[in-house]
Amino acid sequence: MGLLWSIISWIIIGGLIGLIARAVMPGKQGMGFMMTVILGVVGAIVGGFIGGLLGGDGVQGIMNNPWSLGTILLAVIGALIVMVIYGFLARKANK
Repeated sequence: MGLLWSIISWIIIGGLIGLIARAVMPGKQGMGFMMTVILGVVGAIVGGFIGGLLGGDGVQGIMNNPWSLGTILLAVIGALIVMVIYGFLARKANK
């Protein structure tokens, strides 16, 4: 049950982080809810790596305490980075 709960938690956290990042990011993002969740999860991992580079607990910190303010902030920053990259790639593919 531990692995299943971890996967469900990551989906919930990814969805919340993705929605926060979309709300903060200016402009219109042309992505659906599932892409928001996926980019939110990837962004949380990117945020964890950024935190690790800055001397924090990194991705392990996200897994141990996903609801701390610092973790959420890093995850949102990571999701914003991932969404900006996704936006550039999506625009480039549509041209």
